[in-house]
Amino acid sequence: MTATAIAPAATTGRVANRAPWTVQIVVGLFLVVGSAAPKLFGQEYAVAMFEAMGSGQWLRYVVGVLELAGGVGLLLAPIAAAAATGLVALMIGAMITQVFVLHNPADVVTPILIGATTSSRRS
Repeated sequence: MTATAIAPAATTGRVANRAPWTVQIVVGLFLVVGSAAPKLFGQEYAVAMFEAMGSGQWLRYVVGVLELAGGVGLLLAPIAAAAATGLVALMIGAMITQVFVLHNPADVVTPILIGATTSSRRS
């Protein structure tokens, strides 16, 4: 009877630990492949977005490197909390830029989702 009582708790603990890591891996891969890569390789829409901001292309590279570093950092347990903190700050900047510079408040959904999922792993 004791073994039965211990098994569900151990299983629940593993599931509770795996679920956030799974989300973290998905967000990390999205940042590396879906967000940083287009900026660093100069895909047309990324170049056009930074031209519309009027910031110059140097900022596209800076943001791309920060997203790449944050995405990789989320995949490395020892620095995941620091990476998540940096990504939350970057996503706040992305939201502000979408609303006040690009005047496109509908595009804040992705930064909000990334910021929310990474901030939940900072603890």
